[in-house]
Amino acid sequence: MTDNTNPGNFANRPKEEVQAAASKGGQASSGGFASMDPDKQREIASEGGKASSGSFEEGSEAAKEAGRKGGQAS
Repeated sequence: MTDNTNPGNFANRPKEEVQAAASKGGQASSGGFASMDPDKQREIASEGGKASSGSFEEGSEAAKEAGRKGGQAS
């Protein structure tokens, strides 16, 4: 396991859990943005990302570095 404790990162999840997710083969989940009420979608979308928990503090060096890297291949 890595030092990154982000549960959204599959590297931090048990192998069995990752295999179970992979076995679904890209099937859509029953939840998420697409299944929301259209008015709720508009409300969230109007925030322009402000509703996101965010990974960086505004103006942080880490955020600036990530921005510079952009879509570069790692």
